[in-house]
Amino acid sequence: MGYNPRKAALNILEVFLERLAPYGLKPVEFSVMSTICHKPGVNSRQLCNAFDLLHPNLVGLIQSLESRGLIERQPAPHDVRAMGFHATSKGLELMIQAEQIATELEMKKIAQLTTAQRKSLLTLLQKIYL
Repeated sequence: MGYNPRKAALNILEVFLERLAPYGLKPVEFSVMSTICHKPGVNSRQLCNAFDLLHPNLVGLIQSLESRGLIERQPAPHDVRAMGFHATSKGLELMIQAEQIATELEMKKIAQLTTAQRKSLLTLLQKIYL
């Protein structure tokens, strides 16, 4: 049962890595950046929960994204002691391009599925991991 989802994921991941190499984004960096872009102000606890990351692993990833000028920390509006992550203009530009590439890849990979099959596949996979 685990072979087919894993094989599909590896097939997509191989092309994903190749296509996103020019952007210098690993899959987890892409996911974290996408979340920060779409949910400005997200904090480290929320990112750890969303991606099942240990905080020490997230720290290095965040430092890397910050040093590249892709994200910045800003005080949360409701609690100035809390910090949220926001994409910089450079980070937003990068992610617009990277997300377009990722979307094109995904659409190409699922093109042979009907809309109903796509929905069923997603629903079935989510039943396994949610």
